[in-house]
Amino acid sequence: MKKTQVVIIGAGPAGLLLGQLLFKAGIDNIIVERQSGDYVLGRIRAGVLEQVTMDLLARAGVDARAHAEGLPHRGIELLFKGARHRIDMHGLTGGKQVTVYGQTEVTRDLMHAREAEGLTTIYEAANVSLHDFDGTAPRVRYQKDGATHEIECDFIAGCDGYHGVSRASVPANAIHTYEKVYPFGWLGVLADVAPVSHELIYANTPRGFALCSMRSATRSRYYVQVPLEEKVENWSDEAFWNELRNRLDPEARERLVTGPSLEKSIAPLRSFVAEPMRFGRLFLAGDAAHIVPPTGAKGLNLATADVGYLSRALEIHYREKSNSALDRYSDLCLRRVWKAERFSWWFTSLMHRFPDTGEFGQKIQEAELDYLVHSQAASTSLAENYVGLPLEDF
Repeated sequence: MKKTQVVIIGAGPAGLLLGQLLFKAGIDNIIVERQSGDYVLGRIRAGVLEQVTMDLLARAGVDARAHAEGLPHRGIELLFKGARHRIDMHGLTGGKQVTVYGQTEVTRDLMHAREAEGLTTIYEAANVSLHDFDGTAPRVRYQKDGATHEIECDFIAGCDGYHGVSRASVPANAIHTYEKVYPFGWLGVLADVAPVSHELIYANTPRGFALCSMRSATRSRYYVQVPLEEKVENWSDEAFWNELRNRLDPEARERLVTGPSLEKSIAPLRSFVAEPMRFGRLFLAGDAAHIVPPTGAKGLNLATADVGYLSRALEIHYREKSNSALDRYSDLCLRRVWKAERFSWWFTSLMHRFPDTGEFGQKIQEAELDYLVHSQAASTSLAENYVGLPLEDF
């Protein structure tokens, strides 16, 4: 039997960041993860960090490499009708920007920091189960090395993703879920080639959406919209590069550098929210509570915002012996979540080809994009949402 103040379920970036923030606040915590550390690091995820995320990494003491190696981006480009138009996020938001730095690298930095401090992370924990979180003495049980273990704690933080045990442990009548599944996916390729542009290109074309992104100055991440039923094995590297090229403007086609794929996968798109995000002494954070389409680059940033709120609420609880901040956690998070859901849904609807809209729908999208890039008010709204909203105070 172990005992700690907070058990964190999940050693992804949200769980690791929460653990580091709690450690900095003097709050003891143990992380329980069902996969191995190598498996966690092997996940290929997004890498556009809002200023809020960069600030939280700084608070956790793990921002040095992100600042040294991350790529600051002050704008994005929208491609439609064969031409690119730049949105000056920095100028439209009073100096805000985003930083391109891979989620895998964020996870690696947090893992190294946790190891350096000698904090406890239990990897390859099987059959994890949550108990008594509706009372005053929650427990987490798991199996490892042929034995059953149990941890007593004050609170449980569920940071174990959409398919994790945390949300699944909540009684069905205590939670309400909202979901929208989109009729397409993103076929993504990671390759060690120079990016086609120094800023992200979002393309709306009659052939479907495309995104030109990057992880560094020498590693690129590209996506094309494909039907939901498409299979990755149907796409050779050559077929992918040809399709991407067909969705770019002439200048980008000329600049596109191709190479063998390091990773190739298809990600379905969905919007999902679970309400509330607190159940007694169990708190959900990140993908355990919400999913957004990747179009708006909000997934990781919403997760870090959640744990930013939760770490602050727990700090207030232990320091001031008050539950007021914990009581506001779910409402504060969900206000931010639904704004991000709205933006991600809108941006996805604007940039993608939908099966039932036809040529008329394509013309409507192009008209809205034309208005967007020529209206300062509309461009400002896009820029403000893309760089991210600040955290509210308790």
